[in-house]
Amino acid sequence: MSSTTRSDLQEAIWLCRGSFIAAGFFSLFINFLMLAPALYMLQLYDRVITSGSESTLLMLTLIMVVLFTTMGSLEWVRSQLLVRVSARLEIVLNERLFGATFKQALYSGGAKESSQPLDDLAGLRQFLTSNGLIAFFDAPWMPIYIAVMFMFHQWYGWMAVATVIVLSILALINEKISSKPIKEANELAITGRGLVNKNLRNAEVVDSMGMLDGLRQRWLQGSNKILFLHDKASARASAITSISKTTRMMAQSLVLGLGAYLVLAQELTPGLMIAGSILLGRALAPIDLMIGSWKGFVAARGQYHRLNEVLLKIPKDKEKMALPAPAGEISVDNIVIAPPGSRSPVVRGVTLSLSPGESLGIIGPSAAGKSTLARAILGIWPALSGKVRLDGVDVFDWDRTELGPYIGYLPQDIELFEGTIAENISRFGELDPDAVVAAAKLADVHEMILGLAEGYDTVIGAAGGVLSGGQRQRIGLARAVYGEPKLILLDEPNSNLDEQGEIALAKALYALKQNAVTVIIITHRPAILGVLDKILLLKDGQMVTFGPRDEILKQLQKKMQSTSKKTQAVTPVAV
Repeated sequence: MSSTTRSDLQEAIWLCRGSFIAAGFFSLFINFLMLAPALYMLQLYDRVITSGSESTLLMLTLIMVVLFTTMGSLEWVRSQLLVRVSARLEIVLNERLFGATFKQALYSGGAKESSQPLDDLAGLRQFLTSNGLIAFFDAPWMPIYIAVMFMFHQWYGWMAVATVIVLSILALINEKISSKPIKEANELAITGRGLVNKNLRNAEVVDSMGMLDGLRQRWLQGSNKILFLHDKASARASAITSISKTTRMMAQSLVLGLGAYLVLAQELTPGLMIAGSILLGRALAPIDLMIGSWKGFVAARGQYHRLNEVLLKIPKDKEKMALPAPAGEISVDNIVIAPPGSRSPVVRGVTLSLSPGESLGIIGPSAAGKSTLARAILGIWPALSGKVRLDGVDVFDWDRTELGPYIGYLPQDIELFEGTIAENISRFGELDPDAVVAAAKLADVHEMILGLAEGYDTVIGAAGGVLSGGQRQRIGLARAVYGEPKLILLDEPNSNLDEQGEIALAKALYALKQNAVTVIIITHRPAILGVLDKILLLKDGQMVTFGPRDEILKQLQKKMQSTSKKTQAVTPVAV
């Protein structure tokens, strides 16, 4: 497989191939040394007991101790290799997978906001250090034991072959009957955890409107189905495990009986009889362990496939050439936008342009496509056709890390992060106290912050902690204007503001205009339109009109007056 066809996960595993080869190499010697107990028993019965030599017993015992010590050391080295491999895989993939998980949530509009890929990586790492994987390393060396058994006697060898075939068939049956319900249960569990997390984030709504019982019943239905599937898989696997264990123990006893018969027939010595039973048990141990740990193997296989799917679906960002700092010129050319993964356009045929320092108000009824257009302008959602350009450059050609400091965004749903107010305003980058205070003053939230017990060092959570909706919105605005942004997009920035907050927002917009910052505002409240330069009216995802503020407001006023007259004309007069 060439490097161009490997996913990032496969590439990471390929980078660790030397460690896996070394683990397999150690497994060869470990399995050779596993012959020591059988050979020690053979020598005791056939040499020591018959000769009565204590010196022979002492030397054999010392050799056996040395061999066991060596084997234990090799097993420890092998386990440490696998631990290092698992740690290296996580280190290599953590950053890449975090980005892919973030983009998965970004492209799905929050529909797949889950840390499941990171959980899958942790689960896969744990499997790499488990006994289940050790069994897979030991299984290829079974022919060593079978070959030695053939050296003891051909009937011993054929009995070992027959038992291995039976246990292998049981392992395949176990895979066939248990993997599907385990996979389905794991997928349902992932979905269930996502629903629970969403419910917990909306605990206030759930509790205030008495929705807990209904949501709990829905969760219990899924949980009960998961339990049913796990019980179904466990019952089947347990039956196969019991049959496998019984088969192995029976085979070990039967081989003793066969050995006794061969001893009576003088075709075998008592030592070979006992050694053969020990060897057969050792030969069958990996298969028995694999059957017992099959549930973990199926889970790890699912984790591997899910990780591979995510990493292939969301490729790594390509390195992009650094571009000069943007001035804030925006052009949208006949853009058509659909949610990621969909081919049904939500916004169609929008064309507009803004010079640096100009401000635009996007208005329209609910579901008109305003927030969708905003995501495309910011380069969050790709366009099906058309282009969004910032300073003449396709917005997707900008390096997001370099562009980020020049962009300010206040979403409709304000999300703050675990940390201090200062860290939230500074976007968790290098904290510049003067810039933080300047942004807070611009958003008219400086005095409110100073009134808190810890001031700017007040720790808040994702929901804002002790902050009201209006306070969170102002801190979000301070975060958007922090630093020296050249393009700021505000989605319903005045939805939680009182009259004083509206005045402060208008002042902030004026100050931004003085600094030649391009501002785009999505709003339903007309008061803020008076301080903007241009207006875009959207309806059903299409541009109705776009132009200078005064011109568009006059058009809208005339339309409203015309509609009002028509309504009055058809309204029956009461007699």
